[in-house]
Amino acid sequence: MDQSISYTKIENEILPKFRKQISEAESAEDLKNCFSYSIQELFRQIFADQIAVGMDDVKLMPDNQPPFEISQQIQAEEAFSSVWNNSDLPHIIGRLSETASHRFLHLAKNLKKTEAKIRM
Repeated sequence: MDQSISYTKIENEILPKFRKQISEAESAEDLKNCFSYSIQELFRQIFADQIAVGMDDVKLMPDNQPPFEISQQIQAEEAFSSVWNNSDLPHIIGRLSETASHRFLHLAKNLKKTEAKIRM
């Protein structure tokens, strides 16, 4: 049986802030930014200085399956592929993206209410 590394401790550290930010997001763009910032923080803690992750390297794609996209530049990194294939990182990002996607759908359904709040 192969050894798999778990990063759920890091997930649990960023989760409260992530949930707070997405619940306070007032637009789809806010929500996508919250998701990207949270994933950047996750990657910073996992990879330290090995991989530099920018805003466009991990995107929320609520209409896709899975609901996120990781840039080819990041996927090409040897450190990334090793961690991706031997840890629970895909599951963590999947859970975070599912949570953000649900909020995205909620915002999309209630767009008029959201716009009314912003104008007030």
